[in-house]
Amino acid sequence: MKKILGILLSGLLLVLLPACNKDGDLFFLSGMNSNELMANATDVVLTVATRDSVALSLAWTKSTLSVSNPDVSVPDNILSYTLQASASADFSTTLVESSESNLSKSYLGSELNTVATSLGLAAGTAVPVYFRLKGSIGNNMQPVYSNVVTVNVTPYRIDFTTGYILNASQEVTGTTLYSATENGIYTGFMGATAWYNFYLKEGDGTIWGNDGVSGTAFLLSSENDAAKRWNCWFPGIGGCYYTTVNTVTKQWSALLLPALTVSGDIQGDMTFDRPNVRWTKVFQATSNSISIQLSGTGNLYDYTTGTTDANAISKTFGFTGTPGALQFASQAQALTLTLPSTGTYTLVVDLSNPKALKVEAVQGTEEPDQVNQFVYLAGIDDGITGGSWNFDNTLKLYNEDNLSYAGVINANSKWGYGVNVEKDNWTDLYNLGSGDAYSGTLVYKGTANLPAPTPGLYLFDVSLKGLTYSLTSIGSVIYVSGLNDVWDLTTTLAETSTAGVYSGTVTITKASQWGFKILLDTSWNLFYGGSGGALSYKGSNLTDDASLAAGSYTLNVNLVNRTYSFTSL
Repeated sequence: MKKILGILLSGLLLVLLPACNKDGDLFFLSGMNSNELMANATDVVLTVATRDSVALSLAWTKSTLSVSNPDVSVPDNILSYTLQASASADFSTTLVESSESNLSKSYLGSELNTVATSLGLAAGTAVPVYFRLKGSIGNNMQPVYSNVVTVNVTPYRIDFTTGYILNASQEVTGTTLYSATENGIYTGFMGATAWYNFYLKEGDGTIWGNDGVSGTAFLLSSENDAAKRWNCWFPGIGGCYYTTVNTVTKQWSALLLPALTVSGDIQGDMTFDRPNVRWTKVFQATSNSISIQLSGTGNLYDYTTGTTDANAISKTFGFTGTPGALQFASQAQALTLTLPSTGTYTLVVDLSNPKALKVEAVQGTEEPDQVNQFVYLAGIDDGITGGSWNFDNTLKLYNEDNLSYAGVINANSKWGYGVNVEKDNWTDLYNLGSGDAYSGTLVYKGTANLPAPTPGLYLFDVSLKGLTYSLTSIGSVIYVSGLNDVWDLTTTLAETSTAGVYSGTVTITKASQWGFKILLDTSWNLFYGGSGGALSYKGSNLTDDASLAAGSYTLNVNLVNRTYSFTSL
């Protein structure tokens, strides 16, 4: 490694005015050592594949400062360093600066690429980037600079056309939004479930989420701090959303398309296929050319409305352009499709790729598969029924993406049980893949029943997509949290003589701002929300306290039937 002359602080004097024993004492600060700035490479070629690896390291030795009076020490932080990068050898053009508190700096490939992009370097071409260290002592002293280190950097192009949707764990979901002009505004359609939450990641690795402030939904932050950047979340209505994430204004919005109507040669409302983000309608073609319009009225949620449904702003929408290159607009225009023949077709409006929205007529019937709302645990209670198997015990869908079902069941099984996907259908079911009575994996149409747990009350959680199952025992009390805006575990409901039914007294003094939950244990992970007397596992919070008068009530909860009720005392 070539040795490079560094910062020379020799002769630099600073008059200090510390507390001293005698008025008029003056102490002088001087630096007699020189720093040495070094780079571990002179040529760096950056690629997307190596963006997360260290591409360049710079290091420098420490300056030693001394005071003319040996009884006075020098503060460690009196000398500050700033590492500068420039595309010009005299540093007269744009600078990229970073404050440094250590004696080295390592750039990941993505970080160095961002520096090169900020300096205006063209992708794919080796261009010299000049580095130097700026040393400062106090605000009123002239800084001194090191020698210049030159590194030839070949950057890659950062694609700002695509915004990647991440889940709550910041994992890639496969859904993307699009910014055609790379202006930091990403748009596209998403098939969201109620309260679906996400982050957006840009091409340079910047991750955007909610700004981390209660009551400010739809405002964005890119701070890499869990306390200052939460995940963004959709309103409590699942469906088709035209989503806009604006990193310039640091706001995002969600336009719910509750229905898409086709008019012209085809008439009626289309069906939304949420997992595939497309709308479909079967029709009979009587000619080889059809003219249609696609339109509707949406509900806009943004920073002015929050996620409150009553505040959503009504917006008309429609599609323009051509069938192979649809454009989303405020009004619709006629679209013409040419068919090879007459007969049965499915009109498909495919919104899954934000770069290529399209409508086409596909021969035959292509209606979306309907997701079962329930699965059935046949055999889970044959110890109660005298040995007969039935379809009376159900788990309800709570996560469509993962095909996850949950429910509380009073289990008493002699021979184990199966997870049947349709009532009275004994053939299509999931059996034991591996595991024990309380957790394991599933296999479709296997040969072994799922093992019977010890008789008792359990929360069953089954994922037909992940092929997993788990059971959690429910204790003698459950908890009510959030009433009167008090989020603790002091309000309890006790089990009754009926398995799965809990009851207790609750007092309402005011409507809670965020509603309340029914918690099954103290982990805060297992809970029910709901509305209108119906419980929903991991659903939106209950808000009955907003319509009930202040006072004391008996709250009855039936976990098996998924119901609840308030009775005034």
